[in-house]
Amino acid sequence: MKCPGQDTQYWKEDAIYEVKCPECGGNVEFFKDDSARKCEHCGHRFPNPRMDFGCAAYCKYAKQCIGDLAPELLAQRDSLLKDRVAVEMKRYFKTDFKRIGHATRVARYAEAIGKQEDADIAVIMSAAYLHDIGIHEAERRHGSTAAVHQEKEGPPIARSILEKLGAETELIEEVCDIVGHHHHPRSEETLNFKVVYDADLIENLSEQLKKNAVTEEKLNHLLETAFLTPSGREEARRVLSAN
Repeated sequence: MKCPGQDTQYWKEDAIYEVKCPECGGNVEFFKDDSARKCEHCGHRFPNPRMDFGCAAYCKYAKQCIGDLAPELLAQRDSLLKDRVAVEMKRYFKTDFKRIGHATRVARYAEAIGKQEDADIAVIMSAAYLHDIGIHEAERRHGSTAAVHQEKEGPPIARSILEKLGAETELIEEVCDIVGHHHHPRSEETLNFKVVYDADLIENLSEQLKKNAVTEEKLNHLLETAFLTPSGREEARRVLSAN
């Protein structure tokens, strides 16, 4: 069955419209399922400004339905997925604003580092929002929030959230792997893991520094030895020097 949103028999009059070319101002005709069109007046190709990829953030048939997207629209799809993961994380933690705040800040650092390192934004943002998702189960089952318990309880919950959103299997597997050992790097790690690890480390160190001051020498040592990516080290320097 074809998606009703893309099946022309369900289209209305507003399914075909004209958009001003951002380069020359000429009119360019778009069908609502066109991802991009070239301006006949100046030759400039640009993405469809009215195309809604909300369903593409979670629909397992998105690739077949919308085909190969322009880079701008792929970025939009990644943003939609990370936003939905963030919402589900907040729903899961409910009124635990401490954990919500922590995850949100880690995700913000991960996005900044990931863009510099050219990591997979959809993977790192999903993993950043969900990295501590097992903490409540760790407390309930083990009476402890120790990293080893979080890492054991987190992946099944992360998987259920991502499956609910219809995320791709490959993304789910990588995110769950990161969640399952996010405090314990292996001898060989993926770039996506390194980005999330560095982002979490920044936030954990930031929280520690608010409680206990450290010498500049010790802080510099941490910056030089504890981080796994150059961009993580630079982001840490920016954030921690402000504490």
